[in-house]
Amino acid sequence: MNGKSGSSDGDYHIAIVTPTLSASEDEFRAGEAMAKEYPNVVTHLTLPENFEDEIETCISTIVSAADDPKMKAVIVASGQSGLIPAFQQIKEKNPEIITITAPIFDEPEMMSKYIDINLDTNWIKRGETIPTKAKQMGAKTFIHYSFPTHLSKPLISARKDMMKKTSEALGMEWVEVVTPDPQTGDSVEAMQQFLREDIPRQIAKYGKDTNIFGSNCPMYDVILDEAMKEGFIVAEQCCPTPTQAYPTVLGLEIAEEDGTNFDKINEMISQKVADKGMTGRLSGWPIPVTIYMPEFAVYLAMEMIDNPDFDAKDPAVLNQLTKDKFGIEVEYEKLNSNGKTYDNYFVMIMDSIFY
Repeated sequence: MNGKSGSSDGDYHIAIVTPTLSASEDEFRAGEAMAKEYPNVVTHLTLPENFEDEIETCISTIVSAADDPKMKAVIVASGQSGLIPAFQQIKEKNPEIITITAPIFDEPEMMSKYIDINLDTNWIKRGETIPTKAKQMGAKTFIHYSFPTHLSKPLISARKDMMKKTSEALGMEWVEVVTPDPQTGDSVEAMQQFLREDIPRQIAKYGKDTNIFGSNCPMYDVILDEAMKEGFIVAEQCCPTPTQAYPTVLGLEIAEEDGTNFDKINEMISQKVADKGMTGRLSGWPIPVTIYMPEFAVYLAMEMIDNPDFDAKDPAVLNQLTKDKFGIEVEYEKLNSNGKTYDNYFVMIMDSIFY
C-alpha cells in the first residue's frame, strides 16, 4: 500500500519481537521489513521455535531488549499467550519503555493493566460486518462451514452466533454445515473432500446468490476454487488476506520481490477474477492483518516517542495514522469485554477490497 515511508532517525531504539520465519512468516516479514526500513532505530528479535516448551526463553528474549539504554519501545507480535511476565519485567527494569502488543492473546484485564497499548482484530464484530457485506454483494443465503473443535472456541462460537443473528436480521437464509474435524482424527484432506462434494450440492439447492464462509484457513483452497466454478459469493475469508488461497487457486506467478507488494497482488487477483466473470463476487482485506499490525505498531511507537502531543488512546488518531502510513482505511475501537471497556486495548476492522 502507499505512503508507508517515514523519517524517524531519532536517537533511540525500538525492538519488535516476532516468531521465526518458519513459525509465522507474515509477522517475521513485517519485523524484518521494519528493521530494514529503519536500520538505526528498529531491532528485530525472534522467539524460539518451540514456543510452548520454551516460554521462559521467550520471556527472557523479550525482556533482554530493555537492557539497551536507548530502548524506548518494545513491541511483541506473536499471537500467543503467556507473555505478560515479560512486560512486567520490562517495566521493572525501565518503566519509561513503551510496551505494545500486535497482538498477543491473554486476558484483556491483565493485558490492559501491564501493557501500554494492545492491538488486535475485532473478531466478534466480523460476525456482523461479513454478513452485512455479503448482503450488499447480493447474497440471499449465508452458509457457515466449521467443525466441532473450532466451534468449541469462544471467539469462533461467538462470531458464528453473531453471523447467524445478522444474517437473519438482514433477511438472508442461514445454513450451518459441520465438516469432518481435522483436529480430532480426520485429516485436512477429508475436510477438504467433504467441501468439494458438499458445496456444489448447496449451490444447486440455494443458487449462486449464496455466500460461503469457512472458519478454517485450509478450507479456502476448496471454497475459492469452487467459487470460480459455481459462481457463488465469498465476502471474506476467515483470515481476510490476498495471500490466503488466492495465489494457489488462481495460479498467480508472484515474483519474490513482489511478495509483499499487495497493490500488485490485488491487481493480479482482480484481473484473474475478471477473466472468470466473477468481478464483484469476491472480497477480502487489501493487506494481511498479520503484516499490517506489527508494522503499524512500529509507526505508532515512533509517533508516541517523537510527538508528545500524540494521543495514542484516541481511536480516530489510530485510524488516521493507518491512512497516512498505509493508504487504507481501518476502524479502531476500544475493546469492550464482559461489559468493561479498556482504554488502552484497541480492536480493528479493515476496509474491504472487492475483486
